[in-house]
Amino acid sequence: MDAFYASIEQRDNPELRGVPIAVGHPGDRGVVAAASYEARRYGVRSAMSSHAAFMRCPQLVFVPVRFDVYREVSHQIMDIFHDYTDKVEPLSLDEAYLDVTVNNYGMPSATIIARDIKRRIRETTGLSASAGVSVNKFLAKVASDCNKPDGLTVVTAAEAEAFVECLRIEQFWGVGPVTAEKMHRMGIYTGADLKMRSEAELTWHFGKAGHAYYLNARAIDNREVVPDRVRKSVGSENTFFEDIGDRSELERQLRVTAEEVWRRAGKRDFYGRTVTLKVKYSDFRQITRSRTLSEFVTEFSQLLDVAEELLSEVDISYGKVRLMGLSVGNPACIEQPQNRQLELKFPE
Repeated sequence: MDAFYASIEQRDNPELRGVPIAVGHPGDRGVVAAASYEARRYGVRSAMSSHAAFMRCPQLVFVPVRFDVYREVSHQIMDIFHDYTDKVEPLSLDEAYLDVTVNNYGMPSATIIARDIKRRIRETTGLSASAGVSVNKFLAKVASDCNKPDGLTVVTAAEAEAFVECLRIEQFWGVGPVTAEKMHRMGIYTGADLKMRSEAELTWHFGKAGHAYYLNARAIDNREVVPDRVRKSVGSENTFFEDIGDRSELERQLRVTAEEVWRRAGKRDFYGRTVTLKVKYSDFRQITRSRTLSEFVTEFSQLLDVAEELLSEVDISYGKVRLMGLSVGNPACIEQPQNRQLELKFPE
C-alpha cells in the first residue's frame, strides 16, 4: 500500500489532503509512524523523531495513530488477496507476497491479476497500492517500490539480471543504512558491484546475509511464499513520555504492558515458555532479561509474576528508563503435550 496509515487519514479527513502529515505523536519523545507523500518531499520518514520531522517540515501536521482502523482496512485488503489465491504471505498490515502461479480465477497473467487487485483495492478502500510482478520474492519486492505511488512494475525472467545490476545497493531487500555504508566502504554501490564479489567474501563480511546478497545480485531467490508463517513471539513495548526512575511506577507500567501482551497473545491463541523483558535507559543503553519456564504461560498471573521477577533484577540506580518492553516466545500450540515434573508424595 502507498503511505498506508497517512493515506487512510487523508481519505477520512478531506482537510488533510494535499497537506504534509505525519501519523504519530508530536511531543519531544514522539516518533513518526508514517508520513504522507507531501511530507516525504521534505525528507520526513517513518521512525524519525517528531523533533527531526518538524525541523525538516515546520508546517507538518501530526495526526494520532488509529491502529484499529488500519487493521480493519488491512483485513479488507487481505480478503481481496485471498479471493485470488490461498498462497498469501503477509509482511505487515499493508504488504504481502502472493503466489498466483495457480489462481482461483484461472487468469493467465500475474500482471493482469495485479492490475485487477489494484482496481479492487481502490474501489473497496479508496486507497492506492503499488505492485511488483516477477519470478521470485526478492524481485517482486524491489519492483513494488520502483514506481510509487500507484505503480505497477513487471520484471520478467529475461530482464531480471540486468534489472538487479542497475539497482542502488540501498534498494536491496535487507540492506539498511548501516549495511549500505559498510558496502560503500568496500566499493559496492550497485547491484553490478555486488555481483563482482564472491560468496566467500560476502559471507565473511556479512555472515549469513552475505549468502542472500550473493544470490540476490544474480536475481536468485528460492524462498517460497509461505501462507502460514509460524509466529515466534508476541510482545509489546512502550516509550515513556518522560523517563521513569521510580520502581513502583515502572511496576505499574509493566502491568499495563503485560496486559497488552496478554491481549495480543489471546487474539492469536499464542502460548510460549520464555518471557523476555527489555529495558532501555535514558542514555539508550539497552538490556534484556529472560526466563524460560518448564510449562507454557497459560494464565495472565503467570506472565505478570515472571515479568515482575525480571524487573526486580533490573538495576534502576544506573539511570532512568525511557522504554520498556515485554514479550512471550518459545511457542507451541496449547494442545501439544506439556512436560510436567511429577510430584511424588512420601509418607510422613
